[in-house]
Amino acid sequence: MAFDKMELKDVEVWDGNYAAAQALRQAQVDVVAAYPITPSTPIVEGYAKFTADGYVEGEFVMVESEHAAMSACIGAAAAGGRVATATSSQGYALMVETLYQASGMRLPIVLNVVNRALAAPLNVNGDHSDMYLGRDSGWIQLDAFSPQEAYDLNLIAFKVCEDHEIRLPCMVHQDGFMTSHTAQGVNTLSDDAAYGFVGEYKPMNDMLDFEHPVTHGVQTEEDWHFEHKARQHNDLMTKVIPKIQAAFNDFEKLSGRKYNIVERYDMDDADVCVVCMGTSVETAREVALEMRAKGIKAGVVGLRVIRPFPFFEIAEALRGVKSIAVLDRSSPNGAAGMLFNEIAGALYNADTKALLSGYIYGLGGRDLTKKHLVDLFNELQANADAGKVTTKLQQFIGVRGPKLAYL
Repeated sequence: MAFDKMELKDVEVWDGNYAAAQALRQAQVDVVAAYPITPSTPIVEGYAKFTADGYVEGEFVMVESEHAAMSACIGAAAAGGRVATATSSQGYALMVETLYQASGMRLPIVLNVVNRALAAPLNVNGDHSDMYLGRDSGWIQLDAFSPQEAYDLNLIAFKVCEDHEIRLPCMVHQDGFMTSHTAQGVNTLSDDAAYGFVGEYKPMNDMLDFEHPVTHGVQTEEDWHFEHKARQHNDLMTKVIPKIQAAFNDFEKLSGRKYNIVERYDMDDADVCVVCMGTSVETAREVALEMRAKGIKAGVVGLRVIRPFPFFEIAEALRGVKSIAVLDRSSPNGAAGMLFNEIAGALYNADTKALLSGYIYGLGGRDLTKKHLVDLFNELQANADAGKVTTKLQQFIGVRGPKLAYL
């Protein structure tokens, strides 16, 4: 579909949850099956109200658990419907078994994950523990830094995952409370423009097509399991990045808002850089500008696409940087942080001599302050000046008590 002009509507004051719910309404989702959990509840609650008020013709199905929610979504998607839901934290953990079923059967479900800490101890605030838990479940995964992006990326998610050359499910992540419950101005699309962008749903291999019978969720064992995973499923992921970029390009023509697989801020001449995800990107950008005013060439890289992991785009974004800090918002449990490891992997065969260090921050909703980032950029500059990492390879930001550092 070609877009010749921007199709803007109004600026609304929405939080990330309501922005996502509005996107589901505009996409005219057929089925939302859900079991509510903080802080994602308002997404499915909002869709339920839209159905009750007659704004959509879809079905809202309340089930007894998050495992059942995704199971119902799998059934509805296999039957040929446009399907979505939302979850967080412990609910996401309960849902994990079924995530592999959805991706293995190539069902284009959209799942909003409002990121929250995993117990124990119980915590309802945001970090990326649940995001990291499902990183290898075979889902496309996009990351929103703000309510605007939660709205936009939901529309983009449907367009990408329903493409007949892809047909893989897609998660849209946003930070619990920091994005989900923070109201900001959101530039919206008209209903017609949003639905036109997403497009009419066209089922493929649906179980209700009796003229073309199919089997879902078959058993393979050692005879075909390897081929299914390596040749079909993993090979599919290699085709996703171009599809996402094409959807980003179409969305820019429609809305004027530009997205990239890897977002770069002040990176053209950066000597030092922070790599992070979620709302931390906006904070880091603000501090980087302040550091530049003090003579430090600071930049920020934010991951817009988490899966498939954009190895080559990351390596290109970090080319020429002298000192890099990777911020992980999940407990590594005796290892280096997941994002640190993947950035290291992306840079391993790249033509770079960048110094790489890791930082654990923000667990259970702990604030990442501007002061933390000022200190971090100064430390990165000290590393660059010394030509080596001057502290431990991995440290903790903002934890109370004696300083924690290891590796």
